[in-house]
Amino acid sequence: MYEENVVLCGASAYEQKYYFNQDFNALPDHVKKELQIMCVLFTEDVGGILTLEFDEDGKLQFKTEALEADARFDEIGSALKIKQLQTEKRELLESLEMYYQVFFLGDLSEEDLKKKTDDGE
Repeated sequence: MYEENVVLCGASAYEQKYYFNQDFNALPDHVKKELQIMCVLFTEDVGGILTLEFDEDGKLQFKTEALEADARFDEIGSALKIKQLQTEKRELLESLEMYYQVFFLGDLSEEDLKKKTDDGE
């Protein structure tokens, strides 16, 4: 269905803007707000640009980039912050992946869905 990664949301420290893909507007408001807070705080903390993208398998990827002249951007700090977010927001991120796989990719069979919910994911 999709040939490239699909951006869920992103934030830029340079433009001080947040972007949310309207294709995901059906997500609950509290989820959209949590994503916004997470992305904006990330860019305020380490600088640069952060995007959350779904790959072709429906896995959520954190992508960062920074201008070459951006002395404030900390690549190591960025990687550590992403690991922290992946740990702290694991449940939210897994739910978003399941949502994408079911509603966008149509990839999750009933058996897979039952297994994921039985495993407590």
